[in-house]
Amino acid sequence: MNLKDCYLKLGGDFDEVLGRLQRKQTVQKFAYKFLDDKSFNLFEVSMEKKDYAEALRAIHTLKGICQNLSFTKLLESSTVATAALKENDWNKAIDMIQQLSEDYYQTINAIKEYKKSQEE
Repeated sequence: MNLKDCYLKLGGDFDEVLGRLQRKQTVQKFAYKFLDDKSFNLFEVSMEKKDYAEALRAIHTLKGICQNLSFTKLLESSTVATAALKENDWNKAIDMIQQLSEDYYQTINAIKEYKKSQEE
């Protein structure tokens, strides 16, 4: 698997991120760093605790990372959740958890699969 295939699998825009970051090695470096990012987990925990201010900070952070890395699919769902929390629409934010989770794990799993293919 190459990095472009990884982006296809996670629903991202490889050409866009490559245009911004210039080098495949830089894109790869930041994609790998995403595996260690705790924003999504913090969002989930905060939503469970009904700490919507902390959930907003976490999902807004995730949204920014996705925008910078052109993780388009996860960017779209995190944008909807961010807007819902900004508008105090807790029910819509809660309804987004399932979609966010699917998009997040699709992204994480694609990056892990790519990383494993590079280690072989």
